[in-house]
Amino acid sequence: MTRPALILTGVETEARALAKALGLPRLGLPFAAYGHERARVAAIGPGAGRLEERLPRLTEGLSSPLLVSAGLCGGLAPSISRRQLVVPEAVLQGNERHPVVERLPGREARGDLLTVGAIVATPEEKARLYLETGAIAVDMESAPILAAARRRGWGAVVVRAVSDDAQEALPAGLLDAVDAGGRVRVGRALVALFGAGMLWRALALRRDTAAGLAAVAEALRPLVG
Repeated sequence: MTRPALILTGVETEARALAKALGLPRLGLPFAAYGHERARVAAIGPGAGRLEERLPRLTEGLSSPLLVSAGLCGGLAPSISRRQLVVPEAVLQGNERHPVVERLPGREARGDLLTVGAIVATPEEKARLYLETGAIAVDMESAPILAAARRRGWGAVVVRAVSDDAQEALPAGLLDAVDAGGRVRVGRALVALFGAGMLWRALALRRDTAAGLAAVAEALRPLVG
């Protein structure tokens, strides 16, 4: 019997987009969660801050699920472009390296992904992290998800799409627009973009995000059935 997949994102908008693309209905939980007995999608907050709190509810009725860290990431390697899928061989965090033992059907794993605790906002910071770690992309949730899977003896995979490349700056206050549970406060997001003079980039970012999440959903389709 195929293992059920539990697909975890940092932000509710990511979970909502993936669920819609995969045809997963809303679950009756007090946070953004979707799915059925074969696959579920849910947000666990930036940095996976709500992972341990929400995992028991999300895994009710599921036997040894495959945890999937999914959603968006930032590019670190100059060769990585926006909307490109990142399926890493390992995830780095601090001095730890978490190998991704499982493989996503039809997708070859390449390079390392770096997990950090805050948005990497400037090209200079991205270049520094790339030189220091060799990671091709960066996110905030994958390392805790892999660690949680390993503690429980479950499998885990990572599939992310690049929303901003190595040359692109982001407003440092953008993370403040997302609450601890992964809900986006639209007003704060607009203030962060406006304050950074980046409203012009907001429309392009929205297009890149939508296209990237569509690519992630397509990569996940074999897990959903």
